[in-house]
Amino acid sequence: MEFWQGFLLITSVHLLAAASPGPDFVLVSQQTLTKGRRTGLICSLGITLGLAVHIIYSVLGLATVIAHSQPLLTAIKWLGGGYLMYLGWQGIRAQPKKPAEPTKPKTTDDKLTNQRPLEATNSVFSVLRRGFFCNVFNPKAPVYFVAIFTLVLSPDMPLWQLAIYGAWMMVLQMAWFSTVVMLLSIATIHRRFRRVEHWIDRVLGSAMIVLGLNLILRSR
Repeated sequence: MEFWQGFLLITSVHLLAAASPGPDFVLVSQQTLTKGRRTGLICSLGITLGLAVHIIYSVLGLATVIAHSQPLLTAIKWLGGGYLMYLGWQGIRAQPKKPAEPTKPKTTDDKLTNQRPLEATNSVFSVLRRGFFCNVFNPKAPVYFVAIFTLVLSPDMPLWQLAIYGAWMMVLQMAWFSTVVMLLSIATIHRRFRRVEHWIDRVLGSAMIVLGLNLILRSR
């Protein structure tokens, strides 16, 4: 397959895969609606870095091994499902925030960024890690990458071409979730959700628990 044919095929397939609802989408939505744009973007970056792990082991030829190994897939399913349930439980335990003390009026720049400072318990690293592990522990990923590499790529493809394809998939992933974050953090939308953010945490936390149980209990 020619370079640009593969490039266009990967673009269309991966955009559809990224846009399909799943744990990553639920997590990014929850982080953005309850914590703000900056947190949503950091979480999206974590998900994108998690995708890099899948790309690297796929290039090394391990995706086929993982996809056809029942013990490995089962271990990933339990890790991924357990992690989603852990995140979901944290969301369910969310409590209404106490009214904030009066502060100085926001500047125009403050309003545009639509942010809240990341608290110590919600540091950049912890948000990044949350998105990273949510993506890494997705048991669908090895099967998906086996399909992509079978459809578009081949073992004799030059390393530079594999690197370009992999980097482009990460760009698409980040672009999609950044778009989701920007839409959910529009000021009028975000203000409405801020009033009931603990309920958003609880509802989306419940959704993550359901997704986690689904990962663990469903058949291969």
